[in-house]
Amino acid sequence: MLLGRSKPKKPDLDRLFALPTAALTLEAASALKPTGVGAVCFRAAEGAAFAQIESDVRELLDAREDGPKVELTKDSYGYSWLVTRHEPTDLEGLVTDIHAVNSSLEAGGFGPQLLCSVVVFAGPDSRKTGLVYLYKRGTFYPFAPTSGERRDNALELQVRAAVGADLPVENDLSRWFPVWGAPGL
Repeated sequence: MLLGRSKPKKPDLDRLFALPTAALTLEAASALKPTGVGAVCFRAAEGAAFAQIESDVRELLDAREDGPKVELTKDSYGYSWLVTRHEPTDLEGLVTDIHAVNSSLEAGGFGPQLLCSVVVFAGPDSRKTGLVYLYKRGTFYPFAPTSGERRDNALELQVRAAVGADLPVENDLSRWFPVWGAPGL
């Protein structure tokens, strides 16, 4: 430790595979179920190397016989989202796709461009909640948007309490960044 700063934690993408277990807990505690939508957010880089990796990832995920093609979107803040969809009951497949996208970008040297991944859940009232994985922190937090770019903080805290034993939840609430416009939310 130099000047009181510790070295940042290296992301552990395998933590994503804890999501199916957390989903069972979340459904039992809060009646939230996976919607089958997940997305990886990144800052697109310029150049042929990044374009090739992005193309390879899309081709890999589009090769699935059982699902729709992967979609690339941009939000109003200029970030790119690679969206994948599965049957709501196939959370394992969705998590595998999200892991593949993150791993491919990281292996290609584009880890610094990765921001977060989101898996979308819905309650019986159809309100959406995302479990957000912060790539650089290796932690999760809930994001429950409401109308007009507001959040349901009570629901977010309820989700945190429900999944805290299954997932490494971000303790610093100031890092629970809103992901307005995230696909599926």
